[in-house]
This record gives sequence, C-alpha cells and structure tokens, in this order.
Amino acid sequence: MPRADDPTPNETRTAFRRRLNRIYLWFAVGFVIFTLLMAGLEHMGMPKRWVGVTFLLSTVVLYACIGIISRTTDAAEYYVAGRRVPAVYNGMATGADWMSAASFIGLAGTLYLQGYGGLAFVVGWTGGYCLVALLIAPYLRKFGQYTIPDFLGERYGSNLPRLVGLLAAILCSFIYVVAQIYGVGLITTRLTGVDFVIGIFLGLGGILVCSFLGGMRAVTWTQVAQYIVLLVAYLIPVVWLSVKQTGVPVPQLVYGQQLQQISEREKQLMSDPKEIQVITAFKARAEAYRSKLANVPQALAQERRIAQERVADLKAADAPLADIQAAEKTLAAVPKNEDAAREQWRRAAAADEARASPLAGMPPHGQQFAGDPNGDAAERRAYDESRLNFIALAFCLMIGTAALPHILVRSYTTPTVKEARQSVAWSLFFIFLLYVTAPALAVLVKFEVFNVLVGTPFDRLPAWISNWAKVDPSLVSVIDVNRDGILQLGEMKIGGDIVVLATPEIGGMPYVISALVAAGGVAAALSTADGLLLTIANALSHDLYYKMINSNAMSAQRVTISKIMLLVVALAAAAVAASKPVDILFIVSAAFSVAASAFFPALVLGVFWTRANRHGAVAGMLAGLAITLYYMVRNDPWLRSVFGIHAPIELWWGVQPISAAVFGVPLGLGVIVLVSLLTPAPAAPLRAFVQGIRVPKAD
Repeated sequence: MPRADDPTPNETRTAFRRRLNRIYLWFAVGFVIFTLLMAGLEHMGMPKRWVGVTFLLSTVVLYACIGIISRTTDAAEYYVAGRRVPAVYNGMATGADWMSAASFIGLAGTLYLQGYGGLAFVVGWTGGYCLVALLIAPYLRKFGQYTIPDFLGERYGSNLPRLVGLLAAILCSFIYVVAQIYGVGLITTRLTGVDFVIGIFLGLGGILVCSFLGGMRAVTWTQVAQYIVLLVAYLIPVVWLSVKQTGVPVPQLVYGQQLQQISEREKQLMSDPKEIQVITAFKARAEAYRSKLANVPQALAQERRIAQERVADLKAADAPLADIQAAEKTLAAVPKNEDAAREQWRRAAAADEARASPLAGMPPHGQQFAGDPNGDAAERRAYDESRLNFIALAFCLMIGTAALPHILVRSYTTPTVKEARQSVAWSLFFIFLLYVTAPALAVLVKFEVFNVLVGTPFDRLPAWISNWAKVDPSLVSVIDVNRDGILQLGEMKIGGDIVVLATPEIGGMPYVISALVAAGGVAAALSTADGLLLTIANALSHDLYYKMINSNAMSAQRVTISKIMLLVVALAAAAVAASKPVDILFIVSAAFSVAASAFFPALVLGVFWTRANRHGAVAGMLAGLAITLYYMVRNDPWLRSVFGIHAPIELWWGVQPISAAVFGVPLGLGVIVLVSLLTPAPAAPLRAFVQGIRVPKAD
C-alpha cells in the first residue's frame, strides 16, 4: 500500500525533469568549455589531424557512455523508454532524430545548388509536423503500444496489415539509414584520413553502442545530448560568416541583403567573357563524346590504340616512372567493351552538357521556377513543370514526415497524451532553430564562393578542395578547362553534401570549427541512425517474432532478438552505404515517398474512419507502395542502372521520381475507401477500439 507521504506521479515527474535540467545544463557548459580548450590547443600548435580525431572520438565515446549507463533488458524501457520522457526532452530527442545527415549535411547544400527550389524541403519537412500533431501523434499515444505495425495489426484486427506495415517500415527505414551511415563514413574519412569503407564501420560502432545496449531508453538520452552538439555546431559557422561579411551576428537578418548581392554577382558572372569561354569549352567536350557515340567500335579501338602507343613510346624513351604509371593508368581507364564505352561516354557527354550552362548549371538563387510564364511554349512548359515539381515535392515530404515510423514511434515515449501533443510542438521549435538558419547558410557560403574563391589562381587554391576531392571526387572537383590558370565558377563542380562540412574552410575559420561541424554532422547521422535501426529491429522482434511467431516469448528474449536483428540490419546497411549509391538527399527523399504511400492513408483512415477494414488497408498499402516503387525504379537514373532498365524515361505530367508518392498516396486512399466499402464492415470490437483511441484524456 502506498504511504501518505509517498510522492505523487506529478511530483515524481517534476523531480525527474529537474534532474534532467541539471544534467544537460552541465553537459552544454562542458561541451562549450571543451570546444574552447580544443581551440586553445590548436592555437598552441596541435596538429589539425589530432584536433579532428579528438573531437570525433570524444563525442562518440560520450554517446557510448550514455548508452552503457542506459542499458536495459526491460521491454518497456527498451521499446519506449519507459513512457516517462518529458515533452521538452522528447521534442529535443525527436529534433535530433529528425536532423539526420540529410538535414544537417544536405539541406543547406541543396539550397546552395537549387536556390529557391530547395525551399520545398523546408516547407515539406516542417509542415509535416503539423500533420503529426493534428492527425496522428495523440492517437498513437492513446493506443499505447510499441510500434507502428503494432497499431495497424490491432486497429484492423489482423496480422496481415501488421505484416505489410512491417515490410514497409523495414524498407523505408533501411533506405533512410543507408544515408546516415554514408554521412558518418564521409565525415569520419575526412577527419581521420582512413579509407571510406573503414570510416563507415568506425562510425557504425558508435551507432551500435547506444541502440544495441539500451534501446529507446539509451537512444533518447543520447539524442538529447546529440541535439545540443549539432545545434552548436550548426550555428557557430553561420554566425561567424555573418559577422565576417556584414558585422551582424544574426544571419537570418542579413539573408535578404546578401541574397541581393548574390543576384547582382550572378548577373556579372553570366556575362563574364571568361565564364563564356568555359561554357564553350564544355560544349566542345560534350560534342566530342557525342561524336564518339556515333561510331562506338571505331572510337573505342582508336582510343585504346592511342593509349597503348603512349605507354610504349614512354617506355621506349625511358621516361620517368611517374609518367609511365600515369599513361598505364590512362590505358587501364579505357572502357573494356563497347557497352561500357557507350555508357561511359553517354554519361560524360551529359555531365559536360550540364556544366555548359551559366552559373555552373545552377539556377539564379532568387529565381522561383525555371522557364518563364510569359515566354514561348517551351518556357511556359518548363515553368509549369518546375512549379508542379516544387508543390509535389513539398507534398510528398509533408505526408512522408507524418508517416515515418521512427518519428511516429516517439509518440509512445511520453507519459501522457497531452505531453505527446506538446512534444510535437517542441520538436517543431527545435527543428525550426536549424531550418530557419539553413537558407542563410547557403547564401553566405555562395557569397564566399562567388566573391572570394572565383578568380583565384589554380596554384593558390585552398587546401580543402584537394582534401575533399581525395575523399570522393564527386564531392568537389576543379578543372582549368579554358587553360587560363584562373578558377572560374563554371570550372568548379561542388556536391551539396559537403557545403556545410566545408563551410569553416570556405570561410577561412580555424580548423577547430571544422572539427566542431564534423562532430555535429556525426551527431545528426548517429541520432537518426540509432532511431532507424531500432525501428527495424523492434518491428522484427516485436511484430514478427512476438506477435506472429512466439507470443509466449519473455521480455528479455524479445529484447535479445531485437539486438540481434539490429546488428544484422546495421551491417547490411553499412555494406550498401559503402557502394556510395547517390547523394544523401535523394536517398532520404525516396524513404519519405515510400513511408507516405505505405502508411499515411492507413493510419489516418484507421483513426478517423471506423468503416475502414483490413481488406481495404492491405489493398491500399500495397497499391500505394507498388505505384511509388514502380515510378521510382522506372525513372530514377541510379535505380534504373541497379535494375538494368534501358527503356526510355516516362515522367507523368513531368513529375520527378523523387516525388513518386504524389501518385501513391491518392491511390492508397482511394483503394482503402473503395475496398472497405465493397467488403464487410469491421466488427463491433474494432469500431469500439477506434472510438476509444479518439476519446481525449483528462491529462
């Protein structure tokens, strides 16, 4: 029997919050002191490599310590952190879970490359949280179980919707986690100098320590710490650039001013004779490749003969070994057969054609859409398609945000339904702090590139260009195509994935800031990877093993199965990430389309329409998922190469494959409604279940 002087649940929760406040306040202060200490050591002569390694290892070890302290075998603690995470800390953990490698690394880079068009990501991702708060989160918390497939199975009274949901959760989460592990490998390689594959597995160790030992309990408290790290790491460089360029420490306030200067600089570059020379040179290169494609056998034989003769001549002349090795490398790079040559030259022609455009192929930063609504037929069509794709992408990202399993599962971790709603609001606030900064960061970096880097002699280019090129040539490359010895904008190709990571070096900041940003990127990737791996492992252990195979499994046994599955999935994702599939942002966006088409219709109709039944849910989920995957595989260049598709690309109404869910979501909704109306209504207990989760609680 409880005693009269025992603390009430509210008093217990209040004491717990105060303890958390003290812990994380000291953590934030300690992290700032550590950063200042590393800055002092760099100033005293500590090698840059050691600065980077120390930052990386210190933060990862810290996360590992939290994981070890939070280890558990209790099912409620492992799956949902004991349902005692306060709203503000759940919001902070969700913010870290959300600020993945794509958001931290890729968002500002996309805004740098696409300008206004990149704002679709900001609109879609932030808008999605409004849908989560209004349509899904409170009802999942009222349901009070562990996973999203669990909700589908109970709501629709069958294991078949649970199984379809489980497969969809694994698919979208696996796609997403590959991007995070790729981001970890990218940063680890740059900081430590190890091979990319080794960097991936080093980062994987940090991911596993937290999620493997303590499940959601360890992941939650680690993610709060990671949010503090990534927030500091993201804000310091952009504030530094803002002060450097304008003297104002609030970058959001100078965004418009710097954008106006960039627009003026863009006009100068578009009419610069040197830039026009570069465009002409790339057009000539593209034309040369197209001429080879006109007669591939003859061109391939000639290229191989020239390369062989070059090697033979150098050897006969007893040339320096370095020259001979370079010639042998050129010979080895000659395509092995006609099919390989045709594919290689087609890609090279397309790449050079893309670079044979003003501003290195980037649209003017302030231009809303491509084309001209008042121009000729082609320009009007380009304008309409560009606008349509902006809206479609924002729609897919918004719906996908409201359907991602690793985000929705955080609704289960709060003490009450009321705090579930509050935590979504806090999540939006913590994400807003970074998203409102990303557009300013993109503009400030572009200002540095346009006004400082462009015009630099090739022999005086900063070291960061060659350093990042060693990590992956697709990240950054320069070529003196007009042979004047001066870097023009069109001669530089930069990938969006390094804009944030290279910001300190682009802005001429101390290396400790680069290490800080890298640590923030690692925190963002690790936090999301932990949540995603846990989602997959828990779906397999709880929904497949416990709910469908062995309902008598003990709590410890289920947790053990989850840990084994987590390890297997992590290794598989690392293997895929090691192949460097495509850029981070596309992989993540594909996961959003998959989640949107598979989950959103079934979840929303499951809450708000009692007539929806298991037949409709299964049919709708499969139909939406099938059309989305078909459209992606049929039209995305990378997926076409993976599946060996050679048929012409067929875009429906010009919609890009990244927005495939714009077809999958309406189809899924329509199929669920139609099939549910054509089949028997759910039984009374299921209708009562729906009414039960929709009744608000007094808390």
